[in-house]
Amino acid sequence: MKDKTGSIDETKDRRAEEDKAGLLRLMGFQHGTSRTQLISDGSVVYAEALWDHVTMDDQELGFKAGDVIVVVDATNKEWWWGRIMDSEGWFPASFVRLRVNQDEPMDDYLTHLEDAQAGEENREGLGVFLGPGLPCKEQMRTNVINEIMNTERDYIKHLKDICEGYVKQCRKRTDMFTEEQLCTIFGNIDEIYRFQKKFLKGLEKNFNKEQPHLSEIGCCFLEHQTDFQIYSEYCNNHPNACIQLTKLVKVNKYVFFFEACRLLQKMIDISLDGFLLTPVQKICKYPLQLAELLKYTNPQHRDYTDVEDALNAMKNVARLINERKRRLENIDKIAQWQSSIEDWEGEDVLSRSSDLIFSGELSKLSHPHAKSQQRMFFLFDHQMVYCKKDLLRRDMLYYKGRMDMDCMIVIDVEDGKEKDFNINVKNALKLRTLAGDEIHLLCSKKPEQKQRWLRAFADERIQVKHDCETGFSLTEVQKKQAMLNARKSHPAGKPKAVTRPYYDFLMRQKHPSLPTALPQQQVFMLAEPKRKTSTFWHNIGRLTPFKK
Repeated sequence: MKDKTGSIDETKDRRAEEDKAGLLRLMGFQHGTSRTQLISDGSVVYAEALWDHVTMDDQELGFKAGDVIVVVDATNKEWWWGRIMDSEGWFPASFVRLRVNQDEPMDDYLTHLEDAQAGEENREGLGVFLGPGLPCKEQMRTNVINEIMNTERDYIKHLKDICEGYVKQCRKRTDMFTEEQLCTIFGNIDEIYRFQKKFLKGLEKNFNKEQPHLSEIGCCFLEHQTDFQIYSEYCNNHPNACIQLTKLVKVNKYVFFFEACRLLQKMIDISLDGFLLTPVQKICKYPLQLAELLKYTNPQHRDYTDVEDALNAMKNVARLINERKRRLENIDKIAQWQSSIEDWEGEDVLSRSSDLIFSGELSKLSHPHAKSQQRMFFLFDHQMVYCKKDLLRRDMLYYKGRMDMDCMIVIDVEDGKEKDFNINVKNALKLRTLAGDEIHLLCSKKPEQKQRWLRAFADERIQVKHDCETGFSLTEVQKKQAMLNARKSHPAGKPKAVTRPYYDFLMRQKHPSLPTALPQQQVFMLAEPKRKTSTFWHNIGRLTPFKK
């Protein structure tokens, strides 16, 4: 009789082989066929990009998330050789996933169908495109449904391994980990695990085991679309988790401890940071899976509308997570900006705001002194700060005041006589408090600038409302840490002006390039294949390059 350990190992090996065979079957390949064999046999193997691959190396293949790549050589497990249109080159295998349905085009199937209708002799050729009694599109829908269900089950096991294999064991070792360290490393992965178990239960309930193509799973995504927003906290925390882990594994006892946790839980040979990347990858995979499911769902199918709505919902979740990540990345820049302002008074910008919406120079008139003053205005969510330029050093700003946008009404003023100030104005707009006890008249040099400011004020209100609906806010820890970092970068006794080198640094951050030596798996994209570019760099860039 075999020992227990040997039996477990054999079971794991057999399960791994079954998983591999299942994946190949999903893609329409026979068991025992490897990627390399398929390519060498002349089969066309397609892969879909999960993330952007940006490269300056002419030997590498650059692509955008969502691009389809023809895999030419997959002998190396880390770097594959592929082709997009007329371009060929190496690309990191971890940046793509093999397509579920390799026989993507429908043209050949339709041709065979016409031939089959013409004569029974072509039935054998048609069999390539048909499952057992299923048309091609329904068979492909079955493939996609099965992939969604299998990957979801695997994901639950993966989360269970992390929570029971790592989190549970780490909490027992109070001599090695503080509660703060554990929160940084694992984030809210326990919460994600609980949610995903509930989500899988709903999927299983709506999964038709006998006829998977009849399954109606779109409603499950719609029912839980707001619950998926918990991934925002995890994704935003993930870079901090990587930094914390990097520090810990420099000490051997942590390396041995993490390896012992992995072996005890019988997990595959991947480091902890690799396991912790999975939830980040998972949330950006849902829109891809739903897009593929929609592609193979007939408009007459009962699940079509729900799948279509679910795809849009998951895209919105991805956009929301991406936007929150951008906002959190920007708070350090806002804190540094505030530290560069001379004579600052009152509370920090971050106490109420987290995003710079627009900035520019305007002429300002306010009661009781109706004297025109040139000021630099910076519109954040909830408030607008205005500053004065130094007469000699035009790159230095002095704090002069702020306006509470939650209490302001924006009024478009026609050119001509303005009744409150009794003066002729051009390209003007007015800010008035709800109580009417405070009025500010702002004038721009050009009508285009005025219109841009009016749009900015409207955008600010929309963003405030959206943040309120989605529950976005900065924690006190995030605010304090950002201001602490900013003060360190502006020590006492040194000039506080926002200098040109700092502006250049900001501009370099707009186009980060990935290293070419190894695939950088930590870089990820959560939204649609083409990311909407941030306007933050444009806005904050306007406040720095004031030329003498």
